[in-house]
Amino acid sequence: MTADRAALRRELRDRRRALPASERIAGAERLAQRLLALPFAPASGYVAGYWAMDGEIALHVWQLRLPRECVYCLPVLHEDGQLRFAPWRPGDPLVSNRHGIPEPDLSTDALLDAGQMSLVVAPLVGFDRSCHRLGMGGGWYDRSFAFRQQQAAPPWLVGAAFEVQRVDALERADWDVALDAVCTESATYNVASETA
Repeated sequence: MTADRAALRRELRDRRRALPASERIAGAERLAQRLLALPFAPASGYVAGYWAMDGEIALHVWQLRLPRECVYCLPVLHEDGQLRFAPWRPGDPLVSNRHGIPEPDLSTDALLDAGQMSLVVAPLVGFDRSCHRLGMGGGWYDRSFAFRQQQAAPPWLVGAAFEVQRVDALERADWDVALDAVCTESATYNVASETA
């Protein structure tokens, strides 16, 4: 299964990279509308996104349209193998982590734990209609939100992707943390309703 997952990751990353810039820009706009329309979209509290890399669908439009009482955060890799989250606004200082991904330049004691988030929009490489997520393979989100295996939301967990990243079905591992929904530029897949 590992070799199959690696091949699938390569194929899906190639699909999203192949999208023209005009589709990426329009996709970010439509994604923002879908994220803001989620039935559990918070009106206040900490919400986390990600810094789009390697062809991932961008979240900047969503970030700029969040309700005023929402505080946008970016993930930060922590030495314990779990993510922490840092409030961030455009123009705030950033540093590159070990994977070259920009993170807010804050001291460790200023970072928030995963359980303090109201909503987390996570990047993914692939997904299916049941909202199973195929990530990059590092396990950061699964480790950080493992507590969701025993408790209901919040934080709500939503995957963000382009529709070309959808596959028929993904096998779910025991350690995979379930998403509540996946939003793309053209559909919202909600676990509760399982409708697009």
